[in-house]
Amino acid sequence: MEEKKVEKFNVRVYGLALSSDNKVLLTDEFRLGMLMTKFPGGGLEPGEGTIDCLRRECREELGSEIEIIRHYYTTDFFQITRLVDPPQQLISIYYLIRIIDNSAFKTTTRRFDFMPLDGAQAFRWVPLQALSIDELSFPIDKKVGGMLKAEFF
Repeated sequence: MEEKKVEKFNVRVYGLALSSDNKVLLTDEFRLGMLMTKFPGGGLEPGEGTIDCLRRECREELGSEIEIIRHYYTTDFFQITRLVDPPQQLISIYYLIRIIDNSAFKTTTRRFDFMPLDGAQAFRWVPLQALSIDELSFPIDKKVGGMLKAEFF
């Protein structure tokens, strides 16, 4: 199948929160009619810097401020997102972060621990040792999950 020509970029910014006992924070979501597991974060808005975007997304999703530890990874291969029409080239930027207030959001131990309604979301701390790369829904997240396992476990 021939790929459609892409004419726009879709820039996403994600936070990689690691706990002191080597767990990573994941978010399970139901959006656009599909279940997905990914890292917390979201889309860059016009006029916004990447760190400002991540801070905003964490305030919205986690209800907490964050500390940026360092840049971790930016997509270095061509990836199309088909979650928008027409398809766009996806660029994802990841930062290692520290969440200032872990008590600001609820977590669960069960995957997709919600009713499948659009916008549903649940957070889980997953031990890096137990993280299955196949559990992550998107190709760039899979790459980053593998990098985290290699570096921190």
